[in-house]
Parts: sequence; structure tokens; C-alpha cells
Amino acid sequence: MPSECEKFWDADVYAVVGASARKPFPKITYNALKERGKTVFAVDATAATVEGDDAYDDLASLPQTPEAVVMELPKEETAAWVVKAAEAGASSVWMHQMTDTPEALAEAEKHGLTAITGHCAVMYNIPGFSMHAPHRWIWKVLKKY
Repeated sequence: MPSECEKFWDADVYAVVGASARKPFPKITYNALKERGKTVFAVDATAATVEGDDAYDDLASLPQTPEAVVMELPKEETAAWVVKAAEAGASSVWMHQMTDTPEALAEAEKHGLTAITGHCAVMYNIPGFSMHAPHRWIWKVLKKY
């Protein structure tokens, strides 16, 4: 039976929010979703494009409603983006490990969002062998996957 973390990746339309010039994770997640055939939009106010595709300043600017939003943000920005995800019509959010806050979790609950926290999105989003495969194996052994 798939975990909630695995089921998160069953959506068809995603937004990945993060400053891709500061951290590699938004690009890794963005590319992995594209490789899986998902519709994915980059939300990065610091860039005009991400991996050659248009980047959007906010979720309200997207041409489609995202079902799920992956947040690769500094912890102090997460709660505000959870609210923006709810306002944009998303049903679930993934807060990259160590970026959730009590405020962000409260906003997710208040807006009825499924919230995934405490995990690296890349570990779940790249199937097969990758640099995250050993980490994924350890988490499965420890029943934390």
C-alpha cells in the first residue's frame, strides 16, 4: 500500500515553488516531474525561466490550477505559501524537510490541505536508482518511508 508521500506524486498538475538560483532542489523536483510526464509549473519570482520554461511570480499567475504544490522555500516563507496554495485551488502541499512551521501546519489544516512534511521531495520523486536510492532504502528498512 503506497504511503501518503508516494500518493502525493499521483497528481497530474504541479507547481514547484522556490528560488532555483539559490538551491538546486526546485530544479531537481521540477525536472523529475517533467520526466514523469506531469504538467508542472515553476514558481520563482527571481527568474524569468527555469530549465528553459517560463517561470511565474506566484500561483495566481499559473495557466492551470495545480493539484499539488511542492515548496522548496526558507522556513519563514512556508506558511504564507501554504495560504497561497489553498487560494490557488491546490489540494495538497509538500513542505521540504525542515521547512515546515507550526504556523504552516495550522494553515494547511485550516484550509483542508493534505500536507506532507519532514521528507525530501526528491527522494520520493525520482524512482529507480539515484543518489537518493540508498537513503530511500534506509527509510524503508526503518519503516519511515
